[in-house]
Amino acid sequence: MIEINATLFAQIIHFLLLVVVLTWVAYKPITQALADRQTYISSTIDAAEKQQAEAAKMQEEYKALLVQARAEAQSIVDKATKLGEQTREDIIRETKEETAKMLKLAKSEIAREQEKALADLRNEVAALSVLAAGKIIGEKLDAQAHEKLVQNFIGQLDNKGAGGLPC
Repeated sequence: MIEINATLFAQIIHFLLLVVVLTWVAYKPITQALADRQTYISSTIDAAEKQQAEAAKMQEEYKALLVQARAEAQSIVDKATKLGEQTREDIIRETKEETAKMLKLAKSEIAREQEKALADLRNEVAALSVLAAGKIIGEKLDAQAHEKLVQNFIGQLDNKGAGGLPC
């Protein structure tokens, strides 16, 4: 059994004093430290949530900038392609014009050379004709007779298509 004596009362009083002292010395600082810790954790969580929201916002801005940059890059590529096509068409057009000019120049040069060759040929034929006529006739022709003879011969050549030559 339990004996009730003064030691028991002293132990009860000491226990109650210990509880009061521990409450005042240990319990209040521990609860305060726990409250401070809870406040710190809660503020850290709030800060982390704010940073996460800010990171999500920055990620959305980055995505928007990326989409805009891609659109600008595509626009630049499209412009470059269009400019390249335009340049190609300009070069082709200029080349065709240059070719047409060169062809026209070549044709006119050919026509001039052909006229020159025909004139030279006529002069040669006229000279040979006069020589042949002079030998056939046996006398020298004067300038008027010579001119008349040459003109008649050239007229006959022109009527027959340059003496049957394909010129």
